[in-house]
Amino acid sequence: MDLDLCGKRAVITGGSRGIGKSIAIVLATEGVEIAICGRNKDSLDQASADILNEKGKSILTVVADTTDTASVESFISAAADHLGGIDILVNNAAAPGGLVMGPLNTADPDELLADIDTKVVGYMRVAKAAEPFLKEGGWGRIINIGGLAARSGGAISGMRNLALSHFTKTLSNELGPQGINVNIIHPGATRTERTDPMNQAQAKEKNVSIKEVEEAASAGIDIRRIVESEEVAFLAAFLASPKASAITGESIAAGGGAGSAVFQ
Repeated sequence: MDLDLCGKRAVITGGSRGIGKSIAIVLATEGVEIAICGRNKDSLDQASADILNEKGKSILTVVADTTDTASVESFISAAADHLGGIDILVNNAAAPGGLVMGPLNTADPDELLADIDTKVVGYMRVAKAAEPFLKEGGWGRIINIGGLAARSGGAISGMRNLALSHFTKTLSNELGPQGINVNIIHPGATRTERTDPMNQAQAKEKNVSIKEVEEAASAGIDIRRIVESEEVAFLAAFLASPKASAITGESIAAGGGAGSAVFQ
């Protein structure tokens, strides 16, 4: 299916690795012009080189920190100038899993504030800076990347993802009449560059095979495996496209059926 994305212009925060990088690659495949930001120049350069080698497409990379308003505004301005506008925003910059797991008696309030500043307030900073450019064309997409911790207890930092669901619906109410759809994807356990080293460390610590580590990690997932970052990116590409015009304000899980809760 042609997603009608060729020629659209996208900015992606946290686009140098993991899910953000996979989204950049999939959108590039669809003919989207792309700008990404991250805090590490080497990682940004590597992502740019990988996309150029794999897809033959050059992208704009900018070192930026989403906890700093001036840095965000500079990135969005540079992206809009380079791309000639902005049609799609993917908010993805955050510490995977969060900084504060628990228990409560060891939880650091400053680390929780840092989590929220990056993933909640940071997403707001970027959306606020991008909003005028999205409105210019009378059509736009905002895709927030959350996490399935929004739907289950167990990690204190999970509250940031629940807050993002509220933020997503609030933006949808405000921007939908102006042609801008806003949705959030909640990935579950997802394979990225961090997965293999983590599995190797766990296997060594527990004196088991890497296969056993992965089987244990996927035991509560209906498809009995962790999701590939590319699979999350395919969903993001659809939501970014004109084909998804009827979908806005929604929280969509991409966790392979993890958990047993029922959502209406």
